[in-house]
Amino acid sequence: MKSKKIVDDITMQRAITRITYEIIERNKILDNIVLAGIKTRGVYIAQRIQEKLNQLEGISLPVGEIDTKAFRDDIKVEEDTTKIPIDVTDKDVILVDDVLYTGRTIRAAIDNLVSLGRPARIALAVLVDRGHRELPIRADYVGKNIPTSSTEEIIVKMSEVDNEDAIILNDPS
Repeated sequence: MKSKKIVDDITMQRAITRITYEIIERNKILDNIVLAGIKTRGVYIAQRIQEKLNQLEGISLPVGEIDTKAFRDDIKVEEDTTKIPIDVTDKDVILVDDVLYTGRTIRAAIDNLVSLGRPARIALAVLVDRGHRELPIRADYVGKNIPTSSTEEIIVKMSEVDNEDAIILNDPS
């Protein structure tokens, strides 16, 4: 298997900053937003967006953790470790994930989110959109578009869990 680092730590930070600026530009009222990171790396990306929003706008948005396992159609797990600090009803929730691929994880995250309340709006922010959708899902905020073949794999590494920030492309051929 061939592995290639395609995004380094500086470029990754710039992508997160770009997402943050887009959130500011597209949302007139920021204090109705809840960031909901999809476990595991989506949570860390959401926390970094929150920190950047605090630096730029002086606002500290709530960040929650969405566990999709109990809502997936391909994995059967009973335990749901979702932690959302406030009621999402009538809030503008931005789901945050590391990679958008088939859309199945996002569908499970939306199912989980609406089981907790009725958000006014749900948007999606992803660090990487790699294409190959199986469901009609698109990201509202994208850090990097990285087209891949269906056999390739995108790995997002984050310093919080992987001791480095990088995006790796694995090619099995």
